Amino acid sequence: MTDTTRPILPQDFPIEVAENEGMPPGRDSIGFSPPFAPTRRVTGTLTLALSKTRAATDGLRSAKEKLMRHPEEPTKHMLARLIARMAVVAGIIASLAYPVLAQDGTGPMPKNAEAPRYGGGWNCALGYRVAGKECVAIDIPENAYATGRSYGTGWACRRGYEEAGGTSCAEIPVPDNAFLRPSGYDWQCDRGYQQVREACFPVVLPDNAYLTDDSSGSGWSCDRGFTASASDCVPIATPENGYLTNADYGDEWACERGFFEINGRCDPVALPANAFLDPASYGPGWSCERGFEAVDTACAAIDLPTNAHLDRSGNTWRCNRGFQLADGECVRER
Repeated sequence: MTDTTRPILPQDFPIEVAENEGMPPGRDSIGFSPPFAPTRRVTGTLTLALSKTRAATDGLRSAKEKLMRHPEEPTKHMLARLIARMAVVAGIIASLAYPVLAQDGTGPMPKNAEAPRYGGGWNCALGYRVAGKECVAIDIPENAYATGRSYGTGWACRRGYEEAGGTSCAEIPVPDNAFLRPSGYDWQCDRGYQQVREACFPVVLPDNAYLTDDSSGSGWSCDRGFTASASDCVPIATPENGYLTNADYGDEWACERGFFEINGRCDPVALPANAFLDPASYGPGWSCERGFEAVDTACAAIDLPTNAHLDRSGNTWRCNRGFQLADGECVRER
């Protein structure tokens, strides 16, 4: 047998078509299945039914694509506008962040100009300033140098000179026995001299004194064992069993250990039994051992009651936990 292709002839047959077939579901149909629509009997050909079904399907697909594309288009437009605005803002910030360089212009490079290291345009050479499309020389006075700045006078005075009237550089007057400071804008008196207005005078050094670098004071200090009195250094009267403190302020001397100050002298500490020397600057100069308490000028043993203990100092006592003091005894709390 040979394979033959039989022609497909259109045939009439009944088609059950729903009333709302091919229509998109309504808003109220979300979340539940709609009831079956009533059907009607239609007599037609297979090709006609297929074409209607395909057209309805294409209509649903195109409607769905429109619905899906619709929310994306405004988002794309908003994103594009946002990017454009951010680019403008970034340009403004960049123009403000970078200082105005010495780029003088664009176009043909005039005389006394040079190309910048970075970017385009041209810059006037050192000692010149832009004027229109040309570079003109700056009038630099004597003892000055060109700064290369596009603002101000364009020049500054050399070390040891100061600006005078904005047109010249005058030499800084340095008096005798003085030297120019490292900054080059001021002067300072030599060691052993003190500034008085615009001059340097020698420091009058008294006996038992030495020079200091304090330019605001007298310029000298007394040796150890001496104290300043007016313009002299007088000896410090240190009592027996005392020593110099070397303090700039406060007491100039203090008593040795085992002695205490009274009426300008250092008397020995009367150390009672069961006591030790106390270096504190106040008090009798001694403290009682642990388990003893000071009574007048002696150290008496502590009579520790029941349910009590010595405190951290060791010179008094307190009741144990769960007990309280009552009439000199420790009784249980109620």
